[in-house]
Amino acid sequence: MARRKRDHLVETALGLFMRDGFHATGIDRILAEAGVAKMTLYNNFRSKEALIVAALERHDEAFAAWFEGRVEALADTPADRLLALFDALDEWVSGEDYHGCPFMKACGEFDDVDDPVHAAALAHKRRIFVYVRGLAEGAGAEDPARLAGELFLLLEGAMIVAQMTRDRSTARRARAAAETLVAATLTAA
Repeated sequence: MARRKRDHLVETALGLFMRDGFHATGIDRILAEAGVAKMTLYNNFRSKEALIVAALERHDEAFAAWFEGRVEALADTPADRLLALFDALDEWVSGEDYHGCPFMKACGEFDDVDDPVHAAALAHKRRIFVYVRGLAEGAGAEDPARLAGELFLLLEGAMIVAQMTRDRSTARRARAAAETLVAATLTAA
């Protein structure tokens, strides 16, 4: 029962953080929405910051599993998956519940690189980069880290523009740029 309450608290907090932000979401609101007592919070987390880290880690696991699974379902080869990254991104940013990337938001609200919240958000970004680099390696790119870095910039930029402008076509436009980049890079390899 304690584990279920903890998980419910983390899920509730994550939803509120994603929609309303980290600093703007108070502990009392999280507790009220989750329907748990303050003791549940402090029996499981030292602070609100620790709850935020747990929420980001939970979202990292869920999002990475969905994103990687979706990319692999959309394309069969590593080269095609480099472009399917943008198709999966398009599905995410086009959704009704897209409020921007919670990891970017966390880095914005907790901009000290030594802050545990910032570190948890950055760990997610590194995880996605490693996945993209693995695809670039599998596709035979001469410099997989460089190609992954360039594609990663396109992915991140598309997320930011989609959040700021509510223009859900940004991932498709980023895909078009990625097509040119991947074709030039893999042809040269």
